[in-house]
Amino acid sequence: MTSASERQPLAATRQRVRDELRERILTGRLRPGDRLVERELAEDLGVSRVPVREAIRSLEAEGFLVEQSARRIVVRQLARVDVEELFDVREALEGLAAGRAAERAGAPELKRLERMLADAARATARGDAAKITVLNSRFHDEIVAIAGNTLLTTMLQPLQGRLRWLTSQNEHWTELLDEHRRLYEAIASGDAERAQAYAVEHVRVNREVTLKSLFGDDQAEIAAGSR
Repeated sequence: MTSASERQPLAATRQRVRDELRERILTGRLRPGDRLVERELAEDLGVSRVPVREAIRSLEAEGFLVEQSARRIVVRQLARVDVEELFDVREALEGLAAGRAAERAGAPELKRLERMLADAARATARGDAAKITVLNSRFHDEIVAIAGNTLLTTMLQPLQGRLRWLTSQNEHWTELLDEHRRLYEAIASGDAERAQAYAVEHVRVNREVTLKSLFGDDQAEIAAGSR
């Protein structure tokens, strides 16, 4: 029987491989339709095929990969319906998170959000797209953490990677920073209804921007007009 100490290196390697492959997808190094070959990835990452195989399974469960056949795994191409469904879920859960955060946030929590906004402002001024994406995702993650709802956190966890990917599609960085500042102000006010309403509005604006980016003007206008 394998001991916990023997299992830990494999678990750490599997996590490292999974995080690296997810990052390649999020940054476009692995593009929709690209095939993932265990042997090639194992050689590239300097690991055995076992953690690669397990990382691929994990990313398939997260929705990043799809099995086209028994021997062919590719990066998933998100259809418009996939994006719409992700935004539907995000709208419901992040609205709830913002409302709860407004009720629970104290000075330390608000200070953390302020620091994140300051970091995001510096990254925006530099035009650092990768840093902006990371910081914007962390800002939303922090709001969920402040909400203090374990079930909410558990429900969002499998979606975090895809939600980060959606966030990266919005390159209106200055406007996004302004929206996050207003969301912070709503949470800091302690008014749960105001915070929830603004969070929902924030998600809806990003839905339109993302649909336009991914599927063109006509698709975005149709989506906006149908709501």
